Amino acid sequence: MRKPVENRVSGNIEPQSAQYRCVGIGVGPANLSLASLLHGRAETPNLFLDQKERFGWHDNQQIPGASLQVSLLKDLVILSDPTNGFSFLSYLHEQGKIYHFINAQYDAVPRREFRNYLEWASRRNENIVFGEKVDAVEFDDARAAFVVHTGRRTVTAENICVGVGTTSWVPEHARDKLGDTQFHVSDFIDGTRPGLAGKRVAVVGGGQSGAEAFLDLISRAPRKLPRRVTWISRRGNYFPIDDSPFTNEYYTPSYSEYFAGVDRAVRESLNRRHVLSSDGISESTLREIYQRCYEHRFIEGTQDLLALLPNRAVTEVSGNESGGWTIEMGHNDRPGVVEYVDVDTIVWATGFRPASTEFLAPIESRLEREGDEYRIDRDFAVQWDGPRDRLIFMQNAARGQRGLADPNLSLTAWRSRRILDRLLGVGSDEQLPSFVEWSAKPPVDDLDAL
Repeated sequence: MRKPVENRVSGNIEPQSAQYRCVGIGVGPANLSLASLLHGRAETPNLFLDQKERFGWHDNQQIPGASLQVSLLKDLVILSDPTNGFSFLSYLHEQGKIYHFINAQYDAVPRREFRNYLEWASRRNENIVFGEKVDAVEFDDARAAFVVHTGRRTVTAENICVGVGTTSWVPEHARDKLGDTQFHVSDFIDGTRPGLAGKRVAVVGGGQSGAEAFLDLISRAPRKLPRRVTWISRRGNYFPIDDSPFTNEYYTPSYSEYFAGVDRAVRESLNRRHVLSSDGISESTLREIYQRCYEHRFIEGTQDLLALLPNRAVTEVSGNESGGWTIEMGHNDRPGVVEYVDVDTIVWATGFRPASTEFLAPIESRLEREGDEYRIDRDFAVQWDGPRDRLIFMQNAARGQRGLADPNLSLTAWRSRRILDRLLGVGSDEQLPSFVEWSAKPPVDDLDAL
């Protein structure tokens, strides 16, 4: 097995005057995919920076037993370059465990194993630097170059690629109450927090993250079990992810292109209607939760351990006399009816939002917006008033323009390939189109007019 190449220490890599074809800001799966496709291309000098001291990917949410909801083929590179040495299969082979992985017969890749794969890819790429925060990005019109300022140096780049990912989100009424007894599910695994044994715990959120947290809590050994676990969701039930073949067509390049071409109101409607194709719960997780509920109630006799409260929206959280929290809820089918539940700890599984891009402040006024997003073209480059051959790419930040697949792993490699092709001025062979004809065909008379 080859020993991975360790990342060099920031600050001793390049002189202050270094210029790159591309500088990436943020090293999550999106920019890590692009960095992997760029690796070894001497004609395209590149540098990827991340403020974290070391690689991380939802590290405090890596609940034992959790698995990916996408195919192992949807890694950093395979769907764009099957021969690339940064593939998941290359990782298994280099680690000497590819036969063991096959024999394990996983139905889905363990999430912690995929996280370890991503870290491996970041370690063996010498163009990736951790522990270096980008403070500001300017554009020097005289030199026709972006000027990237970090806490350690200044470099210039012909193009930049922003891939800063997402940040946890909780309702406004909870933001000033976060701490040891209220926290986002992204901080679920934290060894410094007091234990939950014997406590009344509420999990708020009916997606996969909420399901995994709830399952973990009710699956603990008897002496580590909470006193009571309440699972609250505004959805009408605990719905499964739609992972059927034609639904998965929403996560293909051809559908992404169709989605980008329809009106904004239509795009918003499509995202609402299809949300369970990305944010539903894996059936295996639901089955295991139901089995644990059965075991607790009918076999072990722990009648009062579980409370399942779907179809309710949390409207307020306040401290109570016992030192815990009182959750106020409205029932979706009974307007005006208010319910309350007292708990000691709240786990907010309420999703993520795009992370801040405040480092773009010096050029913000030059960038076009579409709602809360930067307006991008077909190659994920922001439309702006600068030179047409100087580009600002946005990764994982165009859900409203590219659909539910944009923050998903499914199109990571394809999107990176699209960006790479734009950088190189080439065009890669596209895969065959979908079986489904998404676009409406114009009438025959309109065709004749063309």
